[in-house]
Amino acid sequence: MINFDNTYSKLPERFFKRNKPAHFPDPKLLAFNSELAAELEIAGPVSGMENRTEESVYSDDDLAQIFSGQKILPGSDPLSQAYAGYQFGQPVAQLGDGRAHYLGETNGFELQLKGSGRTAFSRDGDGRSSLGPVIREYLVSEAMAVLGVPTTRALAAVRTGEEVVRQFGPEPGGVFTRVAPTHVRVGTFQYFTFKNDLEAIEILLKYVVERFYPELQNLPVADQCIGVLQALTCRQAKLIAHWKSLGFIHGVMNTDNFSVIGITIDYGPCAFMDQFSYDKVFSSIDRNGRYSYANQTAIAKWNLFRLAECFVPLIRDDEAQSIQLLTTALEGKMEMFEKAEHKAMTAKLGLPPGAEQTELVYLFLAYCENEQLDFTLAFRKLPELYYNQTDFFPQTTELSAFTEKWKAHKPDVEKLHAINPLIIPRNHQVERVIQSCYQGNDEPFFQMLEAGKKPFEKNEALAEFAMPPKKNEIVRQTYCGT
Repeated sequence: MINFDNTYSKLPERFFKRNKPAHFPDPKLLAFNSELAAELEIAGPVSGMENRTEESVYSDDDLAQIFSGQKILPGSDPLSQAYAGYQFGQPVAQLGDGRAHYLGETNGFELQLKGSGRTAFSRDGDGRSSLGPVIREYLVSEAMAVLGVPTTRALAAVRTGEEVVRQFGPEPGGVFTRVAPTHVRVGTFQYFTFKNDLEAIEILLKYVVERFYPELQNLPVADQCIGVLQALTCRQAKLIAHWKSLGFIHGVMNTDNFSVIGITIDYGPCAFMDQFSYDKVFSSIDRNGRYSYANQTAIAKWNLFRLAECFVPLIRDDEAQSIQLLTTALEGKMEMFEKAEHKAMTAKLGLPPGAEQTELVYLFLAYCENEQLDFTLAFRKLPELYYNQTDFFPQTTELSAFTEKWKAHKPDVEKLHAINPLIIPRNHQVERVIQSCYQGNDEPFFQMLEAGKKPFEKNEALAEFAMPPKKNEIVRQTYCGT
C-alpha cells in the first residue's frame, strides 16, 4: 500500500488545479525502482517481497496502472501545481504543470507523474511524453543520485501503449514517476507575485519554511525571507558546483525549473559533456547559449535575485529599503558559488582548495579545451598522468607546465578514482538505449542502469558505458520531449 499524507493539496485551491491523468490504452511497466520504493515503504512486485500479504503487494500490472494514472489509490489527490517563470529571461505569468500530475505524498516525498496527459496548464501542449525523455530522466536522475548530487528520483517508467508525435515523427509514449521532497520552485512564488497576491506568497513562504527550513520558523516574516534566500544560495552554490564538477549541463535553468530546496529538477534537454568546452550547449531551444556549461553559475545567481523580488513586499513597507536589505543579504552570500566550485574542482585534482590550486584547475581545463579532450576521462586518467603511464594526454608545453606545478603540490593521487567517476550517463549511450527500447529490447536500459550504480569502479562486463562516443555517435543536441 501507499499511505498518502498530503500537504500541498491542503493549501488554498489557487495553488493548483485538480484534474485526473489521461486514459492510456495499454500501459506496461518498463521499470520500477524497488530500492527507492522500499525507502518510501511502497510495496513492489511479489518476487522478493517475503512476509507480505497479497493485499499489500503490487504486481507489475498494478504498478503500470498506478504509475500511468489509470488507477487512483485511496488517499491520492491528483492535481497540477501552478507556477510562473522567467523562460530564457522573459517573464511568463502562467505556466504550471502542463503534463504532470501530483498524486500525493508518502513519507515526506511527493509522487508526481510526468507525461500523464493534459491539465489546466497545458496551453497548446498534448500533455503527453514520448518514451525517450522518460528513459533519459530515469537514467540520468538515478545516476546523479548515486554520484551524490541532490536530485529528484526515478520511481517508475511506464509505456502507455500509444504513440505521440514529436519533431522526428511518431514515437512510443511513456509516463515517468518522479519523487521529490517538493516540486515548489522559484516560479511558484513568481506566479503569485505576477498576480500581486501577497497573501499567497506569505502562505507559500510559511509552507516552505515549516517543511524545509524549520530553523527559521520562529523568526519574523522578513527574517524568514532573508533566511530562505541565504540558505538556498548555499544549497544552490553546492549544487551547481557539483554539476560542473561532473560536466553536467542542465539545459533549461528557467526560474520554473529552479528548486527552492536546492535539488536538481526537470531533466529535459540535459546532458553530460564529452569533449570539454566552457561554452558547451546541448539544448535544442537554447540558441544563444544562455544555459551553457559556463553560464550555469551566473544564471543561478540571477534566479536567486528573481526570488528576492517576490519577497520585496514582505520585508518593509518602503520598497527601496526592502530592495536594499534583500540585495545586501544576497550579495553577501554570492561568493559561496565560487568557493563551492573551487572546492569541488580542486578536489578533482587531488588537492585542497586554495588560490594556487584553483589556478591549476583553470590551467588544466584550458589544456583540455584546446586539445578537445573528454572531460570525464581527462580527470579519471590523472593518476596515470602523474606516474607517466598514459598516452591519453597530447604532449604540449601547456601540459608540461600543468604537470610540473600539479606534482609540486603533492596531490593525493590514490584518492582520485574515488572522486572522479569512470561512468556517467553519456549522451550517445542514452540515445542507444532509447532506440533499443523503441525496438522492444529493454536489456541495454537495465545494463546502463546497472553500470550507473557503481560509477567509480571498473566493470569489464559493462565497459562500453565508460567509452566516449565515436565521431559518428556524437550527440550534439538534446530535446525536452514536449
